[in-house]
Amino acid sequence: MGTKKVKIRRRILVAFSAVLFFSFALTGIIFNVTITMFSGRAGLELAGTNAPEGRAGLVLVALVSIMFIVSVVASYFLSNSITKPIEELGKFALNIGKGEFTPNDFNFNELELEDLNKALNKSVQQLAAYDSEQKTFFQNVSHELRTPLMSIKCYAEGISVGLMEPQQASETILQETDRLSELVSDLLYISKIDSIATAYTTEKIDLLKIIRDSIERQQAIAEKRQIRFSYDLDSKAIDYVCSSALITRALDNLISNAIRYAASEIVISCHKKGNYAMICVSDDGKGVDPEDLPHVFERFYKGPNGNHGIGLSIVKSIVEQHNGRVSASNTEGGGAAFTMTLPL
Repeated sequence: MGTKKVKIRRRILVAFSAVLFFSFALTGIIFNVTITMFSGRAGLELAGTNAPEGRAGLVLVALVSIMFIVSVVASYFLSNSITKPIEELGKFALNIGKGEFTPNDFNFNELELEDLNKALNKSVQQLAAYDSEQKTFFQNVSHELRTPLMSIKCYAEGISVGLMEPQQASETILQETDRLSELVSDLLYISKIDSIATAYTTEKIDLLKIIRDSIERQQAIAEKRQIRFSYDLDSKAIDYVCSSALITRALDNLISNAIRYAASEIVISCHKKGNYAMICVSDDGKGVDPEDLPHVFERFYKGPNGNHGIGLSIVKSIVEQHNGRVSASNTEGGGAAFTMTLPL
């Protein structure tokens, strides 16, 4: 059986009134006893007497009663002044839960309530930004999913009515299917990375080994495009405590991105500098337009030859989850360079 809930206003009123009542009653008793002691009498009747002590007692009772009534009224207004702002903030919080992300213009004189109000307004602004990002995200996802699906449908219909050569159309369908599969895989990664409740296991790994393994997996694709790898690595192992699966994914995405834009060579460097490990993947392609550099890690932001604009945003999320940072720049030769800085 649940405990009966009581409003704060009522609790303040009852508590304050009770304290005042017993305070005034105790004051009256002390006053009464003092008069009795000085008058030399054993007792003092407060009513039905013409003695000065009796009249004083009556006056005392009247004053105590008046003060008690005034105190109750004052307690009522005091409790209202305390609970009304709390009720306003409570309604504001309920509106946030309903998806109304509009900051309020409340102004409280109480420092604690004003701090709480500022915290709620800040949360509203963050939720509004997140809500906007989510809507944009789903719009972009629907567009990116629709494009390969429409292509697959068109080629399949072309085969069924005999307008397209089956072999060529099948290759296009397979390519679009691979693209769709990669997009779904990236979306699943984003879902796991962005989840607040996501917990990943960490282990000590050698970053140099992770780099070599990642290059080996993509060696065939690079050779097909006539792109070679060059290395600039520390001679000693660089031990790093992290999620090896996530760091591997980040490296795979950077190398895959470099293969897409490189002309003939990709340079991968990894060095330990103080308490940080610096991993840089650069290519000899045309580089990134200076106007695009601030946006390359945004979701669905695609370069001229980009796939679907998720790969680099995954890199950014992974690196930030490991308390690191990632940056993009252009090299002196004109190519693009992406650098991960990871705290050891």
